[in-house]
Amino acid sequence: YEEAVEKAFGLFHWLLLVVCGWANASDAVEILCVSFLLPTARCDLLLSSSDKGLLTASIFLMMVGGYMWGYLADQRGRREVLVLSLAVNGVFGGLASTAPWFWLFLLLRFISGIVGGSIPVIFSYFSEFMPRLRRGAMISALATFWMAGNILAALAWLVIPSTWAHFSLGMLDFQSWRLFVVLCSVPSLTSALLFKLLMPESPKFLMEGLVPVKRMFTGSLKSRSIALLMVFYCLSFYYGLWMWFPELLQRLEHGGSPCANVSLPSPLHNQSCYPVETAVFKESFIIAASNLPGNILTILIMDWTGGKVLLCSLLVSSLSVFLIYVVQTKAQSLVFSCVFSGVSVISWNALDVVGTELYPTQLSSALGFFTGVGRVAAITGNVVFGKLVETNCAVPILLASALLLTGGLVACLLPQTRQSELT
Repeated sequence: YEEAVEKAFGLFHWLLLVVCGWANASDAVEILCVSFLLPTARCDLLLSSSDKGLLTASIFLMMVGGYMWGYLADQRGRREVLVLSLAVNGVFGGLASTAPWFWLFLLLRFISGIVGGSIPVIFSYFSEFMPRLRRGAMISALATFWMAGNILAALAWLVIPSTWAHFSLGMLDFQSWRLFVVLCSVPSLTSALLFKLLMPESPKFLMEGLVPVKRMFTGSLKSRSIALLMVFYCLSFYYGLWMWFPELLQRLEHGGSPCANVSLPSPLHNQSCYPVETAVFKESFIIAASNLPGNILTILIMDWTGGKVLLCSLLVSSLSVFLIYVVQTKAQSLVFSCVFSGVSVISWNALDVVGTELYPTQLSSALGFFTGVGRVAAITGNVVFGKLVETNCAVPILLASALLLTGGLVACLLPQTRQSELT
């Protein structure tokens, strides 16, 4: 199998990269769209800070979907699972745009998250087509599409401030942020269609048997599983900070630091959200675009250094988060936020490569399990930020910094997997 894959690299693999990459981008769009609509939707849905924390956490219930779809992918095949999960995720994500009340919007996002979460399967599926000597760079290139989705979501400033997108739909006041929610469901739906029409089943899945999930915590896999579990949790907690970036940047418009004691307009008065302040969206776009250098770097050097070495960038991420807390001006905060964004993406790309290479490819549910652990951390981070952002936002920011530091140190315990053969 390895010999055949080594000799078969060509145009198909670049098409595979685009299709799988677009699906990966859909994950970023689905996750991040909520953070960009909060400054406006908080008025129409009458959201408190705790409500915002629950809403941003809801999409991370992909934790359940991640393991479920990984298990089904090991049983039924990668392609079938990807088509179904992406389609359902897009449908419920789009339906959320019509919800007139917060609890219904939350429920639909909850279903979208719990039914979605097929991204670990994408990485397993993709890696099974890749030759050993190119796999690190190609998986890094696949991970780069998450940045593309991040940038697409950040283009909210082209949609949400628009007045032309405001109309009445029966009893529903269809504001521009609702149109943005609809647009954010398009990548998932089109990804499902592309997999259905263009992509074959993984040949490695078709030729090999099944591996029980419990094998992750037995024998030689046990120590690496524990270490990887800790790294996923520590790195994923930062989603709490990432999802609240637009909110923190908005606070900088009114005070001297992200944690300044600022009284923002009450969400109970619709007029306070309009006209929409576009500066926050543009700054979020800049932060998203700052992923590019880190993505390029990982593509160029991943096959040379291996993923374990690049996971050490978690230490720099920890420092940059700490500096976000201590800065006193908006410009300084934006600079360190960009540094954090650019460095953390190196860690994520390295983790995607390491997580794929550490386990037998039949065990795609392993990566789904660890991604699920990461979603637990993301939910925790979002809920903690939602509860403390008004009273003591220093606690979750400093906690995120400490966990990134811990993750970087634990990553040193993982084995080197550079250019190893898939088993």
